[in-house]
Amino acid sequence: MAKDKSKESPNYKVIAENRRARFDYAIEDDVECGIVLTGSEVKSLRLNTAQIAESYAEVKDGELWLANGYIAPYEQAMFGHEDRRPRKLLASKREIARMWNETARKGMTLVPLVLYFNHRGVAKIKIALAKGKRTVDKRETQAKRDWNRQKQRLLKEQN
Repeated sequence: MAKDKSKESPNYKVIAENRRARFDYAIEDDVECGIVLTGSEVKSLRLNTAQIAESYAEVKDGELWLANGYIAPYEQAMFGHEDRRPRKLLASKREIARMWNETARKGMTLVPLVLYFNHRGVAKIKIALAKGKRTVDKRETQAKRDWNRQKQRLLKEQN
């Protein structure tokens, strides 16, 4: 088995994770995108001061944007930044066209899953094409999770 190099690298670091997204949405596909940041935003990210729980991505004029993502202001910065400004995401034209097609025609949503520094120390964000779950689907997911936990407990008791 090959080891995942990004997990063992000293530069790999998860900054923010949207754990609620997997509960609220059925994830169809995900894409890794770059993110355009200013210097004070990068410094602030190194201190783990970001939230992507309430944010979403959208395609405007052929470009991909992250809306409502929060990066706290960096205290020592001479020239600060707006904490909730729209940030441009970097992806190939083909990926952006596919995302626009899925969101416009099929009613899908672009949800950020993880904001992290990759093994080279570059800030990346993982965006997922997702469809919103109904309450019934959420209950089903919860029941499956509970059953799997119970099954693991029973197996552990037998051994």
